[in-house]
Amino acid sequence: MSPSNKTAAQVRVEARCGTAIRLERGEAVRVINTHGRQVVDTWAFVQDNLGEYMSMEHTRAWLSRIMPKVGDVFVTNHRREILTLVADTSPGIHDTLIAACDRYRYELLGCKDYHDNCTDNLAAAMAVLGLRLPETPSPLNLFMNIPVHEDGSLSFLPPVSRPNDYVELRAELDCIVAFSACPQDIVPINGIACKPTDFAFVMLER
Repeated sequence: MSPSNKTAAQVRVEARCGTAIRLERGEAVRVINTHGRQVVDTWAFVQDNLGEYMSMEHTRAWLSRIMPKVGDVFVTNHRREILTLVADTSPGIHDTLIAACDRYRYELLGCKDYHDNCTDNLAAAMAVLGLRLPETPSPLNLFMNIPVHEDGSLSFLPPVSRPNDYVELRAELDCIVAFSACPQDIVPINGIACKPTDFAFVMLER
């Protein structure tokens, strides 16, 4: 159930770019997969201590599974609740395993020149708020489709979300939430065309 039926204006985040917002406890944000095929790397940091952040490692232990569902709470590296998944209109396929892409990932994929990446998008988004991170935590990869097979192997597949599917995340602590429209265009995590797209978000009133 959504925290509120009152919403502010949609904010568009362009393909290959990132942004960061501040959420007070009880506020929520709706993340909209405008075209249905865009992975959105998502982070959350405690406002007064950037060294405490939403941790996928700790959340997997907290939930005893690798994929969140509505009602689940994400916890920090200090094992405190920070975000709750309060709504999800998508098929519910999201990833908590894969690290944010970075320059090294693209170099290993054969890129000779600089390639936009989620690690740099996060740093740039936080810099707009006058903040610098001590590290890049592993993100919650919204809409990312990384099936785990019986033999323990992984696949990097296109999202199964549909245009305008969305998730809503509610803050359980005063926090900074950052997003990156993943620039991956070599493996098909952003659709079989390997073409990153924009997404949108909406701040929800309490």
